[in-house]
Amino acid sequence: MTEKVGAGSGTQVVHRVAQLLRAVAGREQGSTVAELAAATGLTRPTVHRLLTGLAEEGLVDRPAGSTAWQLGPELYVLGAVAAHRYPIRELAGPSLRRLAEATGESAFLSARRGPETVCLARVEGAFPIRSHVLYEGLRLPLGVASAGLAVLAHLPDAEVERILAATAEARAQWGPLHTPERIRGLLEDVRREGFAVNPGLIVEGSWGMAAAVFDTTGAPVYALSLTGIEPRFAGERRGLLGRALLTEAHRLSRELGHR
Repeated sequence: MTEKVGAGSGTQVVHRVAQLLRAVAGREQGSTVAELAAATGLTRPTVHRLLTGLAEEGLVDRPAGSTAWQLGPELYVLGAVAAHRYPIRELAGPSLRRLAEATGESAFLSARRGPETVCLARVEGAFPIRSHVLYEGLRLPLGVASAGLAVLAHLPDAEVERILAATAEARAQWGPLHTPERIRGLLEDVRREGFAVNPGLIVEGSWGMAAAVFDTTGAPVYALSLTGIEPRFAGERRGLLGRALLTEAHRLSRELGHR
């Protein structure tokens, strides 16, 4: 496949750059050109050309002797400048620490971005056995993992169906159990209990729970979640974890202006 990037395709280039940066951010350990090409659908020459230009601007970086590309220092600077407009990490920090300390599990903050959630922050719990499915920068389709279930459950039915149709291919990449029927059943559980449960749908034995966080308009824009091994999410303890998540989610929603 031959791709032409000319003067008339400026918008297309912007979209490709944004897509590529999201893909780079999606893996903690970095990604090779081949991996980024597979993740974005772009050709390897295009990925290499874009990465070279981004590296010259400090937006991506490749450590000496490595073939894995990571986000660059200039993005950190830009993010620090923008952070005052989006102080959610600072607002959520106390809630994440309380959840991790009270439960021993790893606590996470995720944000909704269109049909996806992206993990923004985490605090590790004290329990020595952990689930490593979720990490900062990871993007997941809505309906995959507990945070996406918590957000999706609070959207109108018509929007839920539209998202399920649009994310079918992306969900399948995270395991065959993410069928519309299974997700609809889990969403009903969220609407009944208030919190979401991911019963090991991504990795067997790795469970998660989450509660949605709402903005001033009442939209579910974030989610707080806990992850760990299945025995830690069984029986009466599941209810305790759910109540802890809801308490912190309500507190954070109030701080964001939700009434």
